[in-house]
Amino acid sequence: MSYSVGQVAEFAGVTVRTLHHYDAIGLLSPSGRSHAGHRRYDDTDLDRLQQILFYRELGFPLDQVATLLDDPHTDPREHLRRQHELLSARITRLQEMAAAVETAMEARRMGINLTPEEKFEVFGDHDPDQYAEEVQERWGDTDAYRESQRRTATYTKEDWKRLTEGLDALHNNMADLLAAGVPADSTDAMDVAEEHRLFMCDGYFHVSHEMHTCFGEMYVADERFTAVYENIRPGLAVYMRDAILANGVRNV
Repeated sequence: MSYSVGQVAEFAGVTVRTLHHYDAIGLLSPSGRSHAGHRRYDDTDLDRLQQILFYRELGFPLDQVATLLDDPHTDPREHLRRQHELLSARITRLQEMAAAVETAMEARRMGINLTPEEKFEVFGDHDPDQYAEEVQERWGDTDAYRESQRRTATYTKEDWKRLTEGLDALHNNMADLLAAGVPADSTDAMDVAEEHRLFMCDGYFHVSHEMHTCFGEMYVADERFTAVYENIRPGLAVYMRDAILANGVRNV
């Protein structure tokens, strides 16, 4: 049984362009060709593609993926064991990242001298001060915490409203692309994802593409964040995650 490049792209949830690129760099070359010269992939090729996508999901660059998969001393079962360990560690890290982002938001809030009424007006239903002790204890020694504290210490109510409005605009732009059926790995979606990353860098603290990818994973993994995006438009959490991941891959 063999499959066309279009079929494989649909199976794996990647673009045909991605498969062509993998072939061009020797990472995944199809085992066969049709009489017309078109690529044909067999089950062994699909197994290798699965391994590639596992490693890519874990953040490995393509050249390192090739090195790992072409190691003659490592069998497929060893790859699966390694990936399971890495994914388990990734889950733990994402959970920690979710907590870090939540506490970072609370830390920014603590830097504003507002009345309780103003705090609820700007931030919704959560008391900005209730996690102060936990924030200081868990994240007080991190660079992100210190940078966030330094930047937001002088923010006014209008500054926070401006940031909220800017973030809402970015989310709405992404939701519009989703509604229009624009693929998450399109240039338009990746550009909005990059705007989102730069917006966070400008307003809060430096966010690398790797960290941004972790945020994207968190939007899907943590139901609290998923709910925020799903309330904007159903499917937006996954779409945001995929666009951010595609942008990260674009900037590797």
